Amino acid sequence: MFDRIMQKFEGSPSQQKVIRLLLERGFSVSDEGRVVSGGIEIPNTQIAREIDVDRRVVDSTTDAILADEELRRIFQNISSIPSLMDLAPVLDLTVLTVEVGDADQPGIVATVTTLLADADISIRQTVSEDPEFTDEPRLYIITDADVPGDVLNDLKNLDFVRKIELK
Repeated sequence: MFDRIMQKFEGSPSQQKVIRLLLERGFSVSDEGRVVSGGIEIPNTQIAREIDVDRRVVDSTTDAILADEELRRIFQNISSIPSLMDLAPVLDLTVLTVEVGDADQPGIVATVTTLLADADISIRQTVSEDPEFTDEPRLYIITDADVPGDVLNDLKNLDFVRKIELK
């Protein structure tokens, strides 16, 4: 899906930057062509400044989104969720990042979370990046406790795991 969306803007790297920001932040586009997060409007000048493009690029991108029925359905229904990843150090939580070889393989989340549950580790949040929207999707698991070395070894030895990281 991500590739299909980006292809619609393949002639404009600047518009692709806008699309990428909207998807990464979970911003939607209102019927009026305004970028919003929930009910809060985000000025196009702020978006343009964030990704170093002209404000008119944001305007033309939102116009293109509203003109395309498929894009309209996507960008009028996207939303963001609060993440504990950046708060983890403040709240004394652990962030386990799992990189996999084939993110389309079924059972990745279930296998990893089962290993943690079997070790009596409470999971506060799980965020799985969609392989359709990112080139190297990761699984982030925020836990209440540190993950013991033997569990890390078990995770590392799973066939689909390419790399694990703790923060």
